[in-house]
Amino acid sequence: MSFTTIKTNQKTFLENYLRGTRKTLTSADASARFGIKSLPGRMSEFRSAGLNVRVTKSSKGTALYSVAARDAKGSRAKMFAIKA
Repeated sequence: MSFTTIKTNQKTFLENYLRGTRKTLTSADASARFGIKSLPGRMSEFRSAGLNVRVTKSSKGTALYSVAARDAKGSRAKMFAIKA
């Protein structure tokens, strides 16, 4: 059960939460805190969109995901902003 209700889609939420903030997130944390079941899938979509996704290993051996502030072209513009 997640403790937070996400009012945007997962990609927009994750972009705002991770991009350029130096925060990291594991799959277990994403599932427990935000109800996101497939974090590696979302990160794959970020890579396909041109974002710089970093994966490091935690002390427990799990993957820690973070997203750089700039995309592959050097832009800081939001990729997954909600269109009105």
